[in-house]
Amino acid sequence: MTAANMFLDAAAEAGYYALFGRSSGPQIRGGEAAALVRLGVEPITSVDDTFDIMLAIDWQGVQRFAAELPLSKNSIVICDPSAGDVPDVYVKTGAKIVHLHMKDLAKEIPGGRPNMIALGAVAELIGIPVGPLTEVLGKSLKKKRADAYEASVAGVKAGAAAAATLGGAKRLAAAKAKDAKRWTVTGNYGAGLGAIRGGVRFCAAYPITPATEVLEYLASALPKVGGVFVQAEDELASINMCLGASYGGEASITSTAGPGLSLMTEGLGLAVASETPVVVVDVQRVGPSTGIATKCEQSDLNIAVYGLHGDAPHLVVAPNSVGDCIFTTQWGVYLAESLQTACLVMSDQALGQSRAIIDAPADVAFVGKRLVAEAPAEGEVFKRYANTASGISPMPVPGQPGCQYTSDGLEHTETGTPSSQSSDHTLQLDKRQRKLTNFDYGNHWATIEGEGDIAVITWGSCTGAAREAVARAKADGINAKLISLRLISPIRPQHLADALKGVSKILVVEQSHQGQFTRYLRGEYDLPVKPESLSRSGPLPMRPGEIHARLLSMGK
Repeated sequence: MTAANMFLDAAAEAGYYALFGRSSGPQIRGGEAAALVRLGVEPITSVDDTFDIMLAIDWQGVQRFAAELPLSKNSIVICDPSAGDVPDVYVKTGAKIVHLHMKDLAKEIPGGRPNMIALGAVAELIGIPVGPLTEVLGKSLKKKRADAYEASVAGVKAGAAAAATLGGAKRLAAAKAKDAKRWTVTGNYGAGLGAIRGGVRFCAAYPITPATEVLEYLASALPKVGGVFVQAEDELASINMCLGASYGGEASITSTAGPGLSLMTEGLGLAVASETPVVVVDVQRVGPSTGIATKCEQSDLNIAVYGLHGDAPHLVVAPNSVGDCIFTTQWGVYLAESLQTACLVMSDQALGQSRAIIDAPADVAFVGKRLVAEAPAEGEVFKRYANTASGISPMPVPGQPGCQYTSDGLEHTETGTPSSQSSDHTLQLDKRQRKLTNFDYGNHWATIEGEGDIAVITWGSCTGAAREAVARAKADGINAKLISLRLISPIRPQHLADALKGVSKILVVEQSHQGQFTRYLRGEYDLPVKPESLSRSGPLPMRPGEIHARLLSMGK
């Protein structure tokens, strides 16, 4: 993984875009791992159908990754003959197999390591100059250990020299001149940055794969802006600490994965009933239960939308690229604060733990700002839950003169006094629903691209593969429109109806065994035609080729 991160940094220095995902075993600890890298001269938001090069430093545990490393007869497998025979699963692909004596070459260099040999070899094969690699090594190692830096540079050069005679690999096109600043960022770090940009100044959270990096970022970033990070003892404490901080006036966030989200649902119900803003980033993984913690699936949709008991309207938003984790989390904070409710940001492992080279995102002006109460006029009673036209009621900070009220999970009157009256219950239900339904979400509710009589509706990390499939279909003469929902709940019936005008076929793409997203769309929206569903479980990613094949079939 270290070598792959350096490789990505070197690619960025050389002017390329890239997407770097990682695959590790289900044990949530160190061990065998695979770095999956795709590079190009245009922004990359999806894995491809096959890999051009597979470089195996050894074959230990490779059976765990075989299905995640599809090869073709045009691929090249580079391996060290001292590691043993190439497994049959790769021999059968017809890929060209070439030998590179990585361990022997590393032994010739004092302090040399096979991964640096591999780094230099891959760079040489695809056309990334050694210069950016040594520059990256200098930034990473030179100040810490000069001997390690020198050994690494020697290893990279030795690997490049050895690979120069291998040939046969697909080389990158020349990089285009950079017309804007670029970042390398993971989705989880992006979510943390989006939270800071949105005004979050408090986070309480409990580590869980694959969401922990969100917490790592915020633990470092929050103190720099005057905020506070608390590592809580569990998810129950996390959500309730966040509610307490938010009640005190600070925009708050926590992050978790499926099992943690299950524990937080009661607290989320309290956020809805007490109208206390809070944001939860759910980095989805394969479920149920512990499932496969290190792999991606979009199967938390049902719990996110329907998991709270009672009638509990709340916000559910979803980023649709690594870079979009920044914007969507920031937007989620803005919405939660503006609407005084809970907002779930539904990221997933493929977005959260992937690292991408992206154009630097704009710093948009979405800063969470709640409607703050003013002291009531003399003789008037403060109504924390006043039945306003918008449904949004001014919220005081504790101790604000004249604005005392009771805040808990009980149903209440407009003043906050607990009530069992039907009229109060209905009024508050209507109010909490109205503020979400009538809010102006602008054009951010979805990403819409292209035109055609076929619509591909998707969400989350499937968006990148769907976008590439639509582009391939267009090259085949089949025009399709991509609709990636960013606002999952509340629904936007008129907006989607407008987006689907002229569409005669719909394909819904998702990574869920039960087709949760398809069922959600059919249950909540009045779609013009019955959609086809391309839905399957994780952990394998949705690839452009399978969506493209379905579009070709639909376009006949």
